Amino acid sequence: KMAGSPTPWIGSAYLFLQSTCETFALPSLYESSQKKPCVFKALKLALADSTGSMNGVDMLKVHCSHPHLIVQLRFCKRENCRRFLRSYREGALQKSLQSHLQLSLATTTVPLKVELKAGVEHLDKMLEDEDHCLECIYREKPDRLPDEEIMELEECLKSLVLHQSTNNNMAGKDCSFAKPSLPYPPQGSSLPPQVTFIFQGQQFDNRTITPDDHQKFAKSVSKKWKQVGRSLQKSCRALRDPAIDNLALEYDREGLYEQAYQMLRRFIQSEGKKATIARLIAALEENGLVSLAEDLLGLHSNEDCS
Repeated sequence: KMAGSPTPWIGSAYLFLQSTCETFALPSLYESSQKKPCVFKALKLALADSTGSMNGVDMLKVHCSHPHLIVQLRFCKRENCRRFLRSYREGALQKSLQSHLQLSLATTTVPLKVELKAGVEHLDKMLEDEDHCLECIYREKPDRLPDEEIMELEECLKSLVLHQSTNNNMAGKDCSFAKPSLPYPPQGSSLPPQVTFIFQGQQFDNRTITPDDHQKFAKSVSKKWKQVGRSLQKSCRALRDPAIDNLALEYDREGLYEQAYQMLRRFIQSEGKKATIARLIAALEENGLVSLAEDLLGLHSNEDCS
């Protein structure tokens, strides 16, 4: 940029959403490959309502942290952020989201509790001081680009809107574009250039990580999950510091299995189709976990049958 050119206003905040109805769990709905596009559509439309534009605020990541659905937001213009804050303060965003969820999911009323945070600041406590809220959001610079999952859902939504513009008979089919998606990309989907890899002198297909791989890893990696995570973080922004330490703290009570499970889950969600078994095997080898690598590749079972 030219010297003296103004720096664009940019800031970040987290929107915490929780259903107050026990039978309506937003994280579970978002984790469902069929319902995820419907929930995403409701989020996107409600945020557009709050700023008056489909591009007024960006979603960078949607976290499922039961009982909350946490949406990381990025604002690239102060005025858009100001409109969002007013909509949030007046309850319009909450009502809009409830309405869009009701339509997208074809359900009855969706009771929601909402919270807004920027870093350690709880913005709900200072909503009347709009300028102070703007300062807090401006201080929190976004730490990521939109995840591949978000970009895929955006494209699906755009395709649906284009289709609806030429066909008004889509009522009740809002979720027709749903497809099996993250956290486990389908095996047989398009793979990165490395289609095969070598381990212990044998050639293996570089398939995507499966739910079975995920559970075996979490059960067997034990205390070394952090070391594996730090090996993976070299090529995965979502695991870069302080993400791994934060996962250790967040899931400390649940124990090593859950910590390891959530670490690999974050890798899979962030990397999408690039979350291949070759990358996981390489990280395991780097940390001396050869037996676990062999187990994931089915070498132990082959030996047992011989």
